Amino acid sequence: MKDELLYIGKKITNNHLILAQRVEGVLAEDDSEQSAVENRIPLKERLQYRAALMKCFGQILYMDKNVIEPEAEKWARKTAEISIQYGISLSDILREVATYRTVVWDVFTEELEQRKFAAITMLDVSKMIDPLINQVSKTISEVHEQHKNEMMETAYTALEELSVPVVPVADGIAVVPLVGAIDTHRAKLVMEVTLTEGKRMDLSHMVIDVSGVPIIDTMVANQLFRVIKALSLTGIQSTLTGIRPEIAQTIVNLGIDLKELNPCVNLKQALRRLGLQLIKDTNTNRLPVSPEKHS
Repeated sequence: MKDELLYIGKKITNNHLILAQRVEGVLAEDDSEQSAVENRIPLKERLQYRAALMKCFGQILYMDKNVIEPEAEKWARKTAEISIQYGISLSDILREVATYRTVVWDVFTEELEQRKFAAITMLDVSKMIDPLINQVSKTISEVHEQHKNEMMETAYTALEELSVPVVPVADGIAVVPLVGAIDTHRAKLVMEVTLTEGKRMDLSHMVIDVSGVPIIDTMVANQLFRVIKALSLTGIQSTLTGIRPEIAQTIVNLGIDLKELNPCVNLKQALRRLGLQLIKDTNTNRLPVSPEKHS
């Protein structure tokens, strides 16, 4: 039986380039596979990585699996990276891996008919090659999953940064227009972003507008108070605008003195208090912020 496994293994190993071309032929018959893989990855590169895995399938039949399995693992990771690089989906690359199984079994079936191998040999080949294919598929899936998670994390981080915009309106002055619900996580983000951007922009005053926040409960009110306190410790004065009656009541119930928040009814009033006014530019129809002229 070992001689039969050695023979089949050598047959696959010695013809790994030809078998890689067979994979190419099988995939070419499937229009969806061809468009997903063949049209994106150069032919030479495709044949090289396919032949490498075919070689592993042959070697696993007569060599130490502790030597071959790490090679297959390395192949799977590299192939997953290539598929990501060329924008090939996980489902497409896994369908291709399944094609390798078909090609290998075609070879085995041909030899089985010609040499009359024992039935147990077919079972042994399956026990060795199938787990290797499964491991390759698993590794490719893990790499794709990790890449997807990294992309989502990057997108989420960018979205978070946009959720706490710090908009400079004049030298040393910036506005933070908060829109949408504020939970514990976002409240922490408000603290981090305002402190970081306040230092980076060398701000002396920050206007935090909460008119776009639908609900401000005791937790949110307390967090906003902490933000203003923290900014004060870094030398940045703060003004809270957009305080509705129900928000004012929540703040008072917490025992916070409204004067400590330096409140204003709206953003326009806050900017005027800082000596700024909006002047319409008749040429551009824009509203730049300029120092207010006092008579």
